[in-house]
Amino acid sequence: MASLDSLTSWHSDWKQLKVAVIGLGVTGFSVADTLAELGCEVLVLAEKADPEYIDILDVLGVSHVSGEAAAGVPNQLVEFKPELVVTSPGVKPDSAIIRWAGENRIPVWVDVDLAWRLRDKTAKVAKWVTITGTNGKTTTTQLAAAMLEAAGNRVAACGNIGVPILDCIRDPEGFDYLVVELSSFQLHYIDAIFPEASALLNIDLDHIDWHGSFEVYAATKGKIYQNTLTAAVYNRRDARTQELLENADVVEGCRAIGFSVGVPGPSDIGYSEDILCDRAFLDNRYHEALEVATFEDIAEIGVVTPHLLANVAAATALARACGAEPADIRSAIRSFKLDKHRIELVAVHKGISWIDDSKATNPHATNASLESFEHVVWIVGGLLKGVDIAPLVQSHASRLRGAVVIGAERQVVLDALAAHAIDVPVIEISGEDNSQVMTQAVLAASNLAAEGDTVLLAPSSASMDQFKDYADRGNQFAAAVHALIGEK
Repeated sequence: MASLDSLTSWHSDWKQLKVAVIGLGVTGFSVADTLAELGCEVLVLAEKADPEYIDILDVLGVSHVSGEAAAGVPNQLVEFKPELVVTSPGVKPDSAIIRWAGENRIPVWVDVDLAWRLRDKTAKVAKWVTITGTNGKTTTTQLAAAMLEAAGNRVAACGNIGVPILDCIRDPEGFDYLVVELSSFQLHYIDAIFPEASALLNIDLDHIDWHGSFEVYAATKGKIYQNTLTAAVYNRRDARTQELLENADVVEGCRAIGFSVGVPGPSDIGYSEDILCDRAFLDNRYHEALEVATFEDIAEIGVVTPHLLANVAAATALARACGAEPADIRSAIRSFKLDKHRIELVAVHKGISWIDDSKATNPHATNASLESFEHVVWIVGGLLKGVDIAPLVQSHASRLRGAVVIGAERQVVLDALAAHAIDVPVIEISGEDNSQVMTQAVLAASNLAAEGDTVLLAPSSASMDQFKDYADRGNQFAAAVHALIGEK
């Protein structure tokens, strides 16, 4: 068996490589399945494993350890003597199994590392576009993919969303572009990829409990720019993204392209009044601009907020870097629809707007949501992931008509409101019965809201304390709103 350094192609000799796969969710299964197809010897370790995946591993002849037996560093792993570990990106770098790999000098990859090496399985080898950010990366990924598809390319949005990237690599038709959303967890482990274009949308406090500090988190996000070939896209209104780009080792000839919701300068994508303009991808960019779309076009997507405008501008920069024409981009914008739970209008009743932004799981996302509305009754709380919510409360206290606090870490939120929003009425939902939390929160919010207000579910927290996930939280909110309106 050749060394790992020589395994750079689907057509390399992967046979008999001994690989330990950590985790058996959708991604972990795609890794195990791919490695088995390559002829590797595979051992899967998963404390939580879907029985259906276990059954398929048995059919494939892949060894596995699951449940409590997979905790820590199992004897089966030590005896297996892997030459490579491919981990679920959510596994912390200080976990026992990752520390064991480091102590034994065993390389640790994620599925994206493997996919980059296997990208030539088909004759059509896709170019990669990579996107990260504290907030907005899924929408921007989907938008960029839609724009490139409208330009006549075969495109898949993958990575941290949608179809596992290894399933895209193994698609028999191949793709022209893979638009890859990357989380900070994935970026922590990723070694080296060479994207055609890359974007860091923004950086703010998030996942501090995982990374240990904001500085480490930011530096990890900055890895998105490494080895970019054509265009590295940064946020003109977030100086940290520009600083990280300036410190990145991109390929010679790669251009820095800025985006913002303001007027664009040369080499920027931005807005002049209500027009999305390109001053980056035209010859006379110092004196001219191309019209790409209008606010009216963007309104076809959903509620026009500064956050949405920024995502559209960033996606446009990536698509233009890959050759999409303005007409293609405008067409994609007009037909695009946001995923649910992203500043989604649930209802308007008696002059009160009810907005579901359950996807706002951190203060940065919530900040974008709060600043989009003038008068807000805010439903907030959950698992804060080690982030201080007080600055967010202080920034938006003047627009709060009221706050409804839910979640396991309520006291932290209540303390922040008491300190920085003294005159704002607050209702605490105790959460003794999780099945009734959202019903109670919606009723409480309706008692605080008046005509012209927006009731905004933007929890600034993870959801798993009281809900299955952020989608379940948003669905329960919408159901409770509709039930309330029906009663009235």
